[in-house]
Amino acid sequence: MMMYGTDEPWWFFEGWKEDIISVKEFDNFSRALKFYKNEWLDMAKKFEKYKSQDDLLSAFWEPQDQIWCEECAGYQQQYHGLALLEDWHQLPTEKKRWAYSKQSGENPAKFCSTKLGHFDTLSSDLY
Repeated sequence: MMMYGTDEPWWFFEGWKEDIISVKEFDNFSRALKFYKNEWLDMAKKFEKYKSQDDLLSAFWEPQDQIWCEECAGYQQQYHGLALLEDWHQLPTEKKRWAYSKQSGENPAKFCSTKLGHFDTLSSDLY
């Protein structure tokens, strides 16, 4: 799944599904992982900064790609997210891949304060 918005893909704030820009489904994990790896390598070449986690949730960004947030009266970083989910849930522990736990730079520390108290849970009802 590809996402674009002001939150990294591991934050499942209310309305997180609105950031989804594309979805690709697979019939087995190895095919999904191969696709994820290829997308991850392409995105790591395109973007100056990234943070990737062993649960196969990754964020890529350019520091200058920011938008103004009226609610917090400040600029928010825009992220390109890459996520591998299983039945719309985070991967179970046995499917995590430690090799993807890396980053090229620190994430901007600023979050929209209005979102921090409003997490949404992953569910199987995407639409």
